[in-house]
Amino acid sequence: MTTTTQAPTQTHHLQVRTDPAGKPLAVRHDGQIWLVDPRTVAQHWFGGGIPRDSGRTAAAGGDLESAEYWRVQVRLGASTSALRTFELRRGPLGEQWMLESITDD
Repeated sequence: MTTTTQAPTQTHHLQVRTDPAGKPLAVRHDGQIWLVDPRTVAQHWFGGGIPRDSGRTAAAGGDLESAEYWRVQVRLGASTSALRTFELRRGPLGEQWMLESITDD
């Protein structure tokens, strides 16, 4: 089995639905809805070096300089399609999600 990483093509159409704690549940990307597989373990961390924007609040658990990252395994809709790994990034102000990478597992 080979692992292939590709750069996302349309990050401006990315929408992420999260649970109340902020964990991604579903991702709308490139006109399709990808559901996070509940049987997999999501990875979550903060990092980067985003410039400070005073007077605003950061994403829960982060600070005003660090981006929030999630690595989740997803399937296309409610199908039994092969798992793909999406690495998601959200700026420290928690407003817009970006798709860093897609990996076929």
